[in-house]
Amino acid sequence: MSFNRANNIKQLAKEELDVLILGGGINGAVAAASLAAKGVKVGLIDKGDFAGATSSNSSNLAWGGIKYLESHEYKLVNKLCKSRNNLMKHYPSSVTEVRFLTTIQKGFRFPVWFVFMGTLAYWLFGRLFTMAPKYLTRKAIKQLEPNIEVSGAQAGFEYSDAFLKDNDSRFVFNFIATAAKKSAIVANYVESVKAVRENNQWVIDAKDNTTEETFTIKAKTLINACGPLVDQVNKSTKQKTSHHHLFSKGVHLTVERISKEHRVLAFFASDGRLFFVLPMGSKTCIGTTDNQVKSHNATVTDEDRQFILDNANTLLALDKPLTKEDIIAERCGVRPLAIEAEEGVADWVALSRKHAIDVNKQDKHISIFGGKLTDCINVGDEVADIVKDLGVSMQKNDSLWYGEPSDTVKSRFMKAMVEVDKLTPKGALEPLSTRFWRRYAEDAFTLLEAIKKDPSKAELALEHTEFTWAEIDWVAENEMIVNLDDLLRRRSKATLVIRKEDLDNAKGLEAVSKRLFGEKAEQKVAEFRNSTNFNRI
Repeated sequence: MSFNRANNIKQLAKEELDVLILGGGINGAVAAASLAAKGVKVGLIDKGDFAGATSSNSSNLAWGGIKYLESHEYKLVNKLCKSRNNLMKHYPSSVTEVRFLTTIQKGFRFPVWFVFMGTLAYWLFGRLFTMAPKYLTRKAIKQLEPNIEVSGAQAGFEYSDAFLKDNDSRFVFNFIATAAKKSAIVANYVESVKAVRENNQWVIDAKDNTTEETFTIKAKTLINACGPLVDQVNKSTKQKTSHHHLFSKGVHLTVERISKEHRVLAFFASDGRLFFVLPMGSKTCIGTTDNQVKSHNATVTDEDRQFILDNANTLLALDKPLTKEDIIAERCGVRPLAIEAEEGVADWVALSRKHAIDVNKQDKHISIFGGKLTDCINVGDEVADIVKDLGVSMQKNDSLWYGEPSDTVKSRFMKAMVEVDKLTPKGALEPLSTRFWRRYAEDAFTLLEAIKKDPSKAELALEHTEFTWAEIDWVAENEMIVNLDDLLRRRSKATLVIRKEDLDNAKGLEAVSKRLFGEKAEQKVAEFRNSTNFNRI
């Protein structure tokens, strides 16, 4: 395993790869993990950080697509429910069951009993893997969640789906790490400037965006997993595909915790679309919007903020209405929706998040369109099958290329952490053992040994966050951190639950930066404080 950027870039320039993947979002990450587990010589580059676009702006849900029942996409719901169950089974620490409490307002387009029957059907599609749905009267809703406004409600119900305990980008990064452990060569902040097919191989002119230095990568097969940029990249490589993307913008706002329960509150917003109030650690996330946009460069607008705040204030019974001043952080991303046509003439609202993979066998080029986190394992499996059909040798038959270590390994770790858990920093939301295992899996043993050797490594490294010094040491060497945003926005959800001014002035920021960047620490802190990323107001 190598997470040394400089060494990896040298390797990318030196090796002739079987496959090069462009894009380190969820599609690229699972493709790399699946292929590396089968012995394929694979590389992955991203022009920014891993999971830097759509894959860091989701609702942090792994859900089976209940809304697709309305559009009668039963095969898709069946597939997504199966995929959700698979994630819950193999990532029990990271992907956990969560109850959705849905309130149906008076005048809704369907009778409440009919919608409830849909939840029962959804449970059956989910193979009874989760808790059964439960019908709720207005009184029962109020008893469960006093913060729900029930004056305009008919009734409601509870049903189950799955939730990411950390954040989406952390989940994606762990697939990147899995790929690297299986010998994939990965590098963030490396851009494909030009890619051409020459002499039965792809020749890629690449640029290290941290130094502006250029180099060449050669690969037999090229995979375009650039998310919202798939069409743009295909245009540059002269690839014609049967699919292309339409974009739907989604905005989420973070506010102080609204519900005391770890439950998702689901409503239908004023425009009839789903609207969520989601738990996010000690905070609450509300949204999302769903607006068609022409470009992937979407931003949060005042209209977006007001739409979310107005719906939250209407649907929730709060002590005082939420205002812009209550927004701790915000994020905005586009959902790339796959469409099979030359022009975007489809009903984009009705488009699902199902993925599509187009293949140019002659050029040995693969394009991945659409998709969602829930379906990621299927994407990894399908890509491996396609690469094999293109003639790339699979040296191993490692079919189970994903999942946490065995319960036996976890049990051994938890027993070894009993004394260390006593050092958990005051105010932490969970014991160190739980946090370490979920985020680092078997690598958590390294953190355990570091703390046993030096108990001060269990101390809080950065105010307002939960990072210990043992973690910062690990991250510095093994998670390819180029900027503070990589650590605080994508390897963790710190900037999504902590106000900008609090992080800018957090005790330990300079010390953490020093450990991560050495002599460049002061520069990195200044860049972070001066940044105007959309997820920080």
